[in-house]
Amino acid sequence: MVKKLTRHGNSLALVIDKPVLELLNISDDTLLDIATDGQSLFISPVKDAADTAKFDQALADLHKKYGRMLKRLAE
Repeated sequence: MVKKLTRHGNSLALVIDKPVLELLNISDDTLLDIATDGQSLFISPVKDAADTAKFDQALADLHKKYGRMLKRLAE
């Protein structure tokens, strides 16, 4: 997808299309992490600590329940 920046006062803005926002579960109150490697711009939603904790707990439960089986399958 190719986009152009639009003027917003003295700044430039990047308008992100609604389907992309919905795909990434981003709304107007989502915090975004913006990073660069000097040539490219990377924009990603900031992960919620509560969601990360829930994921970590689910992963631990999965490992506890199926860890030995998964290890055998990997061998």
